[in-house]
Amino acid sequence: MNAKMNSRQQGTTLIEVLVSLLVLAIGLLGAAALQLNALKYTDSSRLSSQASFVAYDMMDRIRANPDADYRLASLAAAPPAGDVNVPRTQDLYDFKTNIQSFDLATGDGSIVVEKRAVTITVTWSDARAANTANFLQTFTLKSRVAIDAKVTQ
Repeated sequence: MNAKMNSRQQGTTLIEVLVSLLVLAIGLLGAAALQLNALKYTDSSRLSSQASFVAYDMMDRIRANPDADYRLASLAAAPPAGDVNVPRTQDLYDFKTNIQSFDLATGDGSIVVEKRAVTITVTWSDARAANTANFLQTFTLKSRVAIDAKVTQ
């Protein structure tokens, strides 16, 4: 009787092979989708980190020279070239260059100064992570750069 059962259980059927290939293909597609999302969000995270580095760098430069006027409406208003003899001009040029180095096409930045409170905004395209054409991300940094002069009466 064992010989009779063994002869019927030899090999696998075509249906079993096809089902196993289907399961394997679905698993590989899931792994590929997971890898694609990981790449997409890693790039988005890299851009966010870069924007924060640029904003904090500019804030440190403003703190080093708090009496200069660092107002900047957009990168279009930034100096076209740096000047190492004029710190404000060099700082704004470096700010512009740093933003354009990680997002040349849509990167923008602005600096708003109200007394000693400074707001630095960096904007860039994060269309790859959002899967839309014109998706802009913004990083905003607010801080006081110096202490106001003490008022004496």
